[in-house]
Amino acid sequence: MKSKSVLTTPVVFLIFNRPETTQIVFEAIRQAKPQTLLVVADGPRCDRVNDVEKCEATRSIIEGVDWECNVLKNYSDINLGCKLRVSSGLDWVFDNVESAIILEDDCLPDPTFFRFCSELLSRYADDQRIMVISGNNFQFGRRRTEDSYYFSAFNHCWGWATWRRAWQHYDIDMKLWSVVKNDGWLKDILHSKYAISYWEYIFQSVFDDLINSWAYRWLFACWMQGGLTILPNINLVSNIGFNNEATHTKRVNRLANIPTESMNFPLLHPQFMIRDTQSDNLTQKNIFRLSILKSIKIKIKKILNSITK
Repeated sequence: MKSKSVLTTPVVFLIFNRPETTQIVFEAIRQAKPQTLLVVADGPRCDRVNDVEKCEATRSIIEGVDWECNVLKNYSDINLGCKLRVSSGLDWVFDNVESAIILEDDCLPDPTFFRFCSELLSRYADDQRIMVISGNNFQFGRRRTEDSYYFSAFNHCWGWATWRRAWQHYDIDMKLWSVVKNDGWLKDILHSKYAISYWEYIFQSVFDDLINSWAYRWLFACWMQGGLTILPNINLVSNIGFNNEATHTKRVNRLANIPTESMNFPLLHPQFMIRDTQSDNLTQKNIFRLSILKSIKIKIKKILNSITK
């Protein structure tokens, strides 16, 4: 029997205070047996009495590494929050490694996810057009080609991979946002009034720290580079963390617990590198949408702004 290939690509594990989901995802990492595991942990919140115990229980899971592995830890003594902890943690990661596969404590991958990322990290290592390799597929069975993956503007981050060369463009302060907004550059990226309105609202809210998110900042950084994301034509990672313990995914929706499939190898690579706008439009329509009330408020605000100018 052919021996299992060694996973030489470093794996990053982002953890906090959820030992139950962390244990499940850790078992998936344990089966993959990466040679290098980098663990980023946030600290307990001062106003949550159970956080200290939960954080300690979560971190103790990492002591279960029982394969030959170089474990690097970046643990915070205080709570930095989602934006600062992930941002600073990934800065540390890419100070240490050139590329990595990244999993959060509630993102459960199919075993083939690791090979999928590893092969594509190698294939596109020097291709500046590609910023992210993701394990997520939110097309709900729809696919345009028989290829193993397609190219998208959306860098879904529930199980993903990237390079130092891409992460260097991450800007936690979103310094370019004012220029992009005021000069209408979102129109050059997006092709519908609704999408432009949606992302203008999201990016402004993130810029104003009304949304404590590193991921939207990362998407913005990728768009500023004209970057593409590789998305598999099947779903390789399931988010198992939709509950009250989550930071952002408290309310169960159609993205919760999407079943995973196994990727077939060898991979079937696209013959051309063109963004699949049809698939992206479906994603925008089904996932990135505002409530009717929020949309009305935005329209009213725009009308009032135009009157006062």
